[in-house]
Amino acid sequence: MIRILLVEDDENLVFGIEYTLTSEGYSVVVSGCLEEARKALKQNTIDLILLDVNLPDGSGYDLCREIRESSQVPIIFLTALDEEVNIVAGLDLGADDYMTKPIRTKELISRMKAVLRRNHKSKDEVSRWISDDIEVRVLEGTVLKHNQELLLTGIEYRLLLMLMTHPKQICSRSTILNNLWDMSGEFIDDNTLSVHTRRLREKIEDIPASPKYIITVRGVGYKWNADVVGG
Repeated sequence: MIRILLVEDDENLVFGIEYTLTSEGYSVVVSGCLEEARKALKQNTIDLILLDVNLPDGSGYDLCREIRESSQVPIIFLTALDEEVNIVAGLDLGADDYMTKPIRTKELISRMKAVLRRNHKSKDEVSRWISDDIEVRVLEGTVLKHNQELLLTGIEYRLLLMLMTHPKQICSRSTILNNLWDMSGEFIDDNTLSVHTRRLREKIEDIPASPKYIITVRGVGYKWNADVVGG
C-alpha cells in the first residue's frame, strides 16, 4: 500500500484529503507541523509527501530542503501562495509538483499518480545502486562488496534492495514484512525478519555486531545508514 505523508494544519482540509485518499486505497499519515512531520519520516517509509508551506512552527520550504539532502521521495506542495515566485521557489528546492488552494481532490489524485509513476519509472531504470563498498547490480541480481560477489538468498537480496532504495529513511518492520511477503510468496513473521536481517549483516558488514550500514531503530524497524547513488 502506498503511504502518503500529509503535512497540513488546516483540519477541515486534512479531513477532506485524508478521507478521499483513504477511499482510493492510500495509507495516510497526518502531521500538523514540521516537528510532527520529521518524526513521521523517521518512523515510517513514505512514498509521497503532500506539504503545506505555511505551518505553525515554520515553512514547508525548510522541510523540503532538509529532505532533499538525503532523499528523493516525491513532494507536492499544497499552499495558498499562488504567486509565480512562490511556485518557482518550491520547484527549485526539489519539489515534484505544486498545487494552490482550494485543492480539487480529483486533480490532486491525478497529479499524485503522475508523480508516483515518474518516480517508479526512474527507480526501475536504475541498473545499479552503490553505497561505499557495496554495489547492487539490479539487472544481474548480484551484490558485490569490494568487487567480490556476495551470495545472498532471495529474501536477503530483496531486503537489501528495499533498504538501499530508501537510504537514511526508517523502514518499519511492518512495512518490510508486507513488502517481503508480497514479493516472495513466503510467510515471513517478525522473528524470521530478525534472522534474515542478522544473516544479511553477517554478509555485508565488516563488523556485524557494530553495523555501519543496516541500523536497528529500536521498536520501529531498520534503516540504511549511508548515502546511496543510483546509476
